[in-house]
Amino acid sequence: MEKETTTNNSMAIVAYLTLIGWIIAIVVNNDKKDPFVSFHIRQMLGIMLLAFAISLVIQLTGVGILSILHLGTFVLWILGIMSAFKGTTDPVPLVGVQFQDWFKAIS
Repeated sequence: MEKETTTNNSMAIVAYLTLIGWIIAIVVNNDKKDPFVSFHIRQMLGIMLLAFAISLVIQLTGVGILSILHLGTFVLWILGIMSAFKGTTDPVPLVGVQFQDWFKAIS
């Protein structure tokens, strides 16, 4: 989408670095409410929940071939962190727009 001119690129990147990084990004962004960082926090929340849902389905069904779907979440994670690194608010393919809509309360 459009290039953000922000000094919070690093905090957006931190949001993609594990659950702890995501929590740190939320805490730091809680006061500033930077829309760029909030965008990436919502993207990562969606990616984490998607990965959790895939893991749950694999465990409940016992169909190990579904593990290939984790590769998809890895690709989404890479695309998200690249967007944060570039300073853009590009939603991840297929589900990124829904993540923004579903988690719009996180700002």
